[in-house]
Amino acid sequence: MNPARRAASLRFILDVVCVVIFVIVGRRNHDETTDAVGTLRTAAPFLIALLGAWVGSKAWRAPRALSTGVVLWIVTAGVGLGIRRFVFGDGIATPFVIVATLVLGLLLVGTRLQRRPVRPGTN
Repeated sequence: MNPARRAASLRFILDVVCVVIFVIVGRRNHDETTDAVGTLRTAAPFLIALLGAWVGSKAWRAPRALSTGVVLWIVTAGVGLGIRRFVFGDGIATPFVIVATLVLGLLLVGTRLQRRPVRPGTN
């Protein structure tokens, strides 16, 4: 596997892990089980949206770019909430929409923030 494909694959896996972390923390905060079936059912709308965002934005071209993270965040949160409501029939109360949007942004965009190395003689 070439390095670019490997980097994109690892970044996609990290994005999936970010969504699953969001779901597990949310389920634990609401005293729900974190079993595989419940976690997958809760995560499915957001994972479907994330996959669609990756394909639609061709995120593999610049998987670590901040702009890629912003696109993935907006689509994953917005479309994921829509799928959750209209396909899965689950609730999307306003506080959940706010928390889901903020946490997914923190995870999908925040993990793409990089510290640039400081080179001697530069500011």
